[in-house]
Amino acid sequence: MATSEVVTANASGTLTIGGDLKVNRLGYGAMRITGKGIWGEPQDPETAKKVLRRAVELGVNFIDTADSYGPEVSERLIGEALAPYADGVVIATKAGLTRQGPDKWLPVGRPEYLQQQVEMSLRRLKRERIDLWQLHRIDPKVPVEESLGVIKKMQEQGKIGHVGLSEVKPREIDQARKVIDIVSVQNLYNIGDRTHEDVVDYCTKHGLAFIPWFPVAAGKLTQPGGKLDAAAKRHGVTLSQLSIAWLLRRSAVMLPIPGTSSVEHLEENVAAASVKLSDAEWKEIEQSAK
Repeated sequence: MATSEVVTANASGTLTIGGDLKVNRLGYGAMRITGKGIWGEPQDPETAKKVLRRAVELGVNFIDTADSYGPEVSERLIGEALAPYADGVVIATKAGLTRQGPDKWLPVGRPEYLQQQVEMSLRRLKRERIDLWQLHRIDPKVPVEESLGVIKKMQEQGKIGHVGLSEVKPREIDQARKVIDIVSVQNLYNIGDRTHEDVVDYCTKHGLAFIPWFPVAAGKLTQPGGKLDAAAKRHGVTLSQLSIAWLLRRSAVMLPIPGTSSVEHLEENVAAASVKLSDAEWKEIEQSAK
C-alpha cells in the first residue's frame, strides 16, 4: 500500500449513530493518552494533544474516551486540545468503572454516582452535551434499570444526546432497550478474538453502532513469520492496518477506534481505511486467524 498521498478517515465511509450523528467509520480511542496502566498523566501531555489534533485533521470525527481513563486525564486533555470543537466532531465518553490504581477497574452503577460523573465529564470535556454516553460496565450489584433510569433523566434534560453500552450480551442489550433507546455497543472484538460475534450480528440486524475496543489482533497471531504477518507483508500493509481493514469490512455498523499516543502510528492506523483486498484474500486471512 505504498503511497505518498495522505489517507484520511473519509476513506472509511460513514455511519450514522442514533439517526443524527454522522461520523466517519474510523474513529480514535483516547485511552492511551494517559500514563502507564491507564493511570495518571502521560509522559508528554503536549504530544498527546498533538495526536488528538492530528486525528481531527485526518478526518477522524468520532473520539471515544471515558472518565476512568487516567482517571479524568483523557477527558481533560481532549477538552484542552480540541475545545472549541470543529463542526461535526462527536465525543463519546463512558462512566461506570472506578479506579483503584494502575490497571485496576471496579464497576459502580449507582444512579447518584453516574449522575455525578456525567456532570464531571461535561466539565472536563468543555461540552454542554455529551454526544454519546456509554455505560462502561453493568454493575452486578445495581439493577440496570436503576443505572440507566437516571441517565434517561439527564438525556431528557439535554445533557446527553445518545446512550450506548459496553461489554454486554444480546439479552442485556434487550433488557437495557426496555429502559432507554440504545444506539451503540462497545465490546472487545478483533480478527483474533471473535467471542462477541453474536453481538456484532445483533448490532448489524438492529442498526446499532458496534465499537470494537482492542481492535488490533494480538498474541500468537501477530508473531513474526505467522500467517497474519505473512498476509500483511504480501499486501504491503502493517498488521494493525490489516486488523482495522478487516473490521471495516466485517459489518457496515462497525466503528473501530484504534488508540495510540504517537502521531506516526495514528497516521498509519488511519491509512488502514484504504486497504482493499479481494473476497478470496479476506477469506484466507479469516481462516488463518481462527
